[in-house]
Amino acid sequence: MTQPRQTQDSRIDREWWKEAVVYQVYPRSFNDSDGDGIGDIPGITERVDYLDELGVDVVWLSPVYDSPNHDNGYDIRDYRAINEEFGDMADWERLRDALHDRDMKLIMDLVVNHTSNEHEWFRRSRRGEGEYADYYHWVEGEPDDPPNNWQSLFGGSAWSYDDEREAWYLHVFNENQPDLNWRNPDVREAVKEIVTWWVDRGIDGFRMDAISHLSKTEGYPDGDPEEPGPLGSEHYTFGPRLGEYLDELGAVVPEEAMSAGEMGGADADDAREFVRRGDCLDMVFHFDHLDVDQADDWTDDNWGEWSLPEFKELMTRNQRAVAEPAWEALFLGNHDHPRIVSRFGDDSYRRRSATCIATFLLTMRGTPYLYQGQELGMTNSEFESLSEIDDAMTVGLVEDMLSAGTVDSFDDVREAVNYRSRDHARTPMHWSDDDGAGFTDGDPWLALNDNYTEVNAAAARADEGSVFHHYRRLIELRDDDPVFVYGDYDPLLPDDDQFYAFTRQLDGERRLVVCNWSDEPATFDPEGFTADGAEIIVSNCDDAPADPVGATVRPFEAVVYEL
Repeated sequence: MTQPRQTQDSRIDREWWKEAVVYQVYPRSFNDSDGDGIGDIPGITERVDYLDELGVDVVWLSPVYDSPNHDNGYDIRDYRAINEEFGDMADWERLRDALHDRDMKLIMDLVVNHTSNEHEWFRRSRRGEGEYADYYHWVEGEPDDPPNNWQSLFGGSAWSYDDEREAWYLHVFNENQPDLNWRNPDVREAVKEIVTWWVDRGIDGFRMDAISHLSKTEGYPDGDPEEPGPLGSEHYTFGPRLGEYLDELGAVVPEEAMSAGEMGGADADDAREFVRRGDCLDMVFHFDHLDVDQADDWTDDNWGEWSLPEFKELMTRNQRAVAEPAWEALFLGNHDHPRIVSRFGDDSYRRRSATCIATFLLTMRGTPYLYQGQELGMTNSEFESLSEIDDAMTVGLVEDMLSAGTVDSFDDVREAVNYRSRDHARTPMHWSDDDGAGFTDGDPWLALNDNYTEVNAAAARADEGSVFHHYRRLIELRDDDPVFVYGDYDPLLPDDDQFYAFTRQLDGERRLVVCNWSDEPATFDPEGFTADGAEIIVSNCDDAPADPVGATVRPFEAVVYEL
């Protein structure tokens, strides 16, 4: 899919990455080729034909760099080496070639807000060595007196004291992930060299991790307790020089490459600003639409409660404020979020709610991102104790609450953990109903979901009515029909608490998408709307209503019509 398709509409700015569907691979959990219980690069290569059958255009490969794995690869020790658990550079090159041979592209995670504390840069910096002395954020002080009250996104102070340098260093995430000092031009040059090094090896773009944190407020002032988020986050998120840093980075990202930036704390306005301001970002991952189901506190009992009208309002704002003047990254899940069926669907309607969500996601304007297992309708697991959790963020936050006396035991936050833990997305991929789910011949690094004997790729590929084949048909539809890529978006029934419905229109062609996003039947009857001559393009149920207006739509039924 290298050539943008033609449309008659002169307003359309056509790009290959707008027409692509992206599939995220979390290597540790995707496929294990050597039986050690950990997914690896040769295991991914073994499954390239599966991805080709699904029809995706781009593989986003989560970090495979050399790492001590304090945050599962997002703590990088060497940007130019492959983690030996995953293979070596020759294995990576074989994966790249296997994807390119099938006309699929490869994008890599670019993690440059921070490194591992085992990176050579940090080892030299803690010794105060030459040009590296100022590669990180260091503040001199006493061991019991951190520079300010900033809190880490992973819990606890955002500062750790280093005995060797006798100074404090900043880490927005885990203490093993010191933040790079982007004020230092040598740091920026080093990062640009990394970008060029990987581009020279034939990758097709980057997913840029945590880039909203690159710039920090000068002087490290105390955080305001009245501001949302962890204390001080207003000083290390969207800092004063962020745009400047992104512009400089964008200068070395090739024009034909795809670039998507993760911006925690961003809303639609932020996303539009940073996509349109320069050459660095084609689209932004922002998370305002994923806040609709979040409780105020880990001990609250209302985790998972959300309103469809509020969700529609946010998505419509994204479509109008981001996707039309700029471009939108369409996603509901990734390695940092629970499984979308358990979160936004209904496990008791697993197949139908999974295909309903798929229909919504793949008919919106923007570039859709699928996370591994999403195409199978994989669901959340159930964790009985903190010892079952690997996720550094969940463990850090829970241990912080336990030590502070905010909670007395894991049971006090068990509901929240079982709703929001990142480990839900990291349980191994289900390939078959064999022991190890076809993921491994050994002991998996993280426990399998118990339902792998029913929910797996082998069963799904053999069933034409499966979640997998619904995704495959929708991807094929999107590939064939430019209306779903470039067409205008117009919502219907914005205040309805059951239907998410909208039209897409381009060059006089109109499509209608009707999703009953609820566990009760409902009558679809928008005031003044007619669908005479409607033809069903795709549906997740047999015997879908030929004329949707006035029809009863079953729970989680989703139908796409040509008008």
